[in-house]
Amino acid sequence: MIQPAAGILLIADPFLKDPNFMRTVVFLCEHQTEGTFGFVLNKLVDQTLDELLADFDGFTIPVYYGGPVQMDTLHFLHQYPEEIPGGSEVMKGVFWGGDFDILSSLIRNKAIDLNKIRFFIGYSGWSNGQLDDEMKEKTWLTTTATRRLIFHENPDEVWKDSLKHLGGDYEMMINFPIDPQLN
Repeated sequence: MIQPAAGILLIADPFLKDPNFMRTVVFLCEHQTEGTFGFVLNKLVDQTLDELLADFDGFTIPVYYGGPVQMDTLHFLHQYPEEIPGGSEVMKGVFWGGDFDILSSLIRNKAIDLNKIRFFIGYSGWSNGQLDDEMKEKTWLTTTATRRLIFHENPDEVWKDSLKHLGGDYEMMINFPIDPQLN
């Protein structure tokens, strides 16, 4: 199993019952001794960007649930380092954050492909050692992220496709029930 690091996906174990992370995939943006943070890639919130921010009237861009921490913050991942300055490269070709005013202008002027950007409310965070403990408990599977999985066109398929990306016996997990005692 790959150790947690920036650019790694955490794939929830099929039996994980935590409602924040059940059948989720988290893209890790940072993993340091102080802690870890990332964004859930496959849970949409009930509102679109135009419902959250007046500047985006008419742009019904999906917004994802990044995680349970700081649910009053908006984050974004993108593939536009030249057009959106100030972002941090998480992995080759994928950037976190940057100049939001420039991003807003690019969206309003339809100058970027909206499939190459993701917006998140909140984020997923772990304090020092917390994720390591969860890894020992086998709460998460890990794999190297791909742009296809990060910017997947169908959020409902990200968990399954991440397990397929792992291959081998992990693919069988796709069909596991959430609660095996109900079988």
